[in-house]
Amino acid sequence: MAIQDKYVPTEREKAFQGTIENQKYERDIINGLTPFFRDKAPADIKQFYSADELAALAELKGSERDVESRMPVKMTRHFFEMAQNSMPLQRIVKANPDETLNLAGSEDPGYQMDFAPVEGLLHKYEMGLLYAVSTCSAHCRFCYREELIGQKEVERQDGTVAKKGLANIKDVTDYIREHNKIVVANDGRHPDTGREKLREILLSGGDPMVLSNRKIGAWLSALAEAGIESIRLGTKEMSFYPKRFDGAFLTMMDNFHEAYPDVGFRLMIHFNHPDEFLQKDDDGAYLTNPNGSLKWHDDTRRAMEGVTARGWIHVENQAPIIKGINDDSDALRVMQRALYRSGVGNHYFFCGRDIVAYRAFNVPIETAWRILNESQKGLSGVETHARLSITHYKGKTEVSAVTSEPVPGVPGTENGVLIFKNLRSALDAPDRGKVCIVGRNPDAIWFDDYEDRVIFDEAGLYDYTRVDKKLVEIEDVADVAVGS
Repeated sequence: MAIQDKYVPTEREKAFQGTIENQKYERDIINGLTPFFRDKAPADIKQFYSADELAALAELKGSERDVESRMPVKMTRHFFEMAQNSMPLQRIVKANPDETLNLAGSEDPGYQMDFAPVEGLLHKYEMGLLYAVSTCSAHCRFCYREELIGQKEVERQDGTVAKKGLANIKDVTDYIREHNKIVVANDGRHPDTGREKLREILLSGGDPMVLSNRKIGAWLSALAEAGIESIRLGTKEMSFYPKRFDGAFLTMMDNFHEAYPDVGFRLMIHFNHPDEFLQKDDDGAYLTNPNGSLKWHDDTRRAMEGVTARGWIHVENQAPIIKGINDDSDALRVMQRALYRSGVGNHYFFCGRDIVAYRAFNVPIETAWRILNESQKGLSGVETHARLSITHYKGKTEVSAVTSEPVPGVPGTENGVLIFKNLRSALDAPDRGKVCIVGRNPDAIWFDDYEDRVIFDEAGLYDYTRVDKKLVEIEDVADVAVGS
């Protein structure tokens, strides 16, 4: 096996990284079901699963329906404490035998690996997404990355089968520089894909906030040196362990901004339900501040204020609408209002993805649209920026409208229609803005449930072929017509 060259940081990177304080964090994680099966869980946490629930889960151990084979079980003490008085929060992390009743679903949702020019990097849209780590502080049972978290083998487009690998700084930055070099040499567009400069990267996983400050800082500075203009970091740590956003982390971010003032930074957080950050009384009612606004959990409030106080850090929330968790318009209304008041934008709500076992979690598409629409009644215009998205293989697709009246003279519209609109299209976005109109199906939870009632498909959602792999591979510079 050839030894890869190591990434060599610049002097500016070394200077920034030399300022980073590497704190240790005691998340007090309860890992797996074994501590509950063996009565070894902490005394105050043992009651999280009843005896009957544990018996039902134990019966599935080692079988095709083993819930931990589908998705590892994990939670932090902070989240456990928040979940004690919240059934929606319990459903986020609590394993249930119903998860594996139907294991239908895609092992590579969205054919993401079709867009991996190097291991651990997806370059599907105008931005790139990195798999920086393969775990989180706790594991959502509905996780969209269950194949990565569960370390499952995935069949690639070339027929090879392997686990999804994590990103490597040198491989990723080499790709960014090479791609952007070709773009510049060809008048601002890649000659094969039509792409523009790769200017934005999302650090994802897993959750990058489980990494040490030094590892996060190494990624930030390396991406900045490679010419990335804007960095996003996707995390649920604000819910699972808000103390992670402490002085050491915030000082690191301040020093990064001082070293690289022209690099934008966006923190993409993930709250599913307001119970994840709001305080409640013994009767389950939300506590209020003197002016009537809702009171945050102290640790979460401090974490959020620490981040939002830095005006150059933009914070946005996005979350799927999941059965039994947040399929509740009142809960979504409370969450959108409370987040925006605290300086957090409402980015996307998602319909469930076609992960393995998605039928245990997904809400019908038309139900999700109704819930979100109802939740935004009574909110101000700035509080209602979130759109409802469902991720097709072609890209993020908005559920734009659902009607209840037929379209006169158009067969198949007798019960109304649903309109999909392509929001983000792969490569050079040829289908952005195009629509697909289907006859309604109130039970539909994925695109294929509308296959027999397509009325108009400008977006090509029901005429999809996989992308040509060569379009996302690094081209040899010698083979490219440079500058002409």
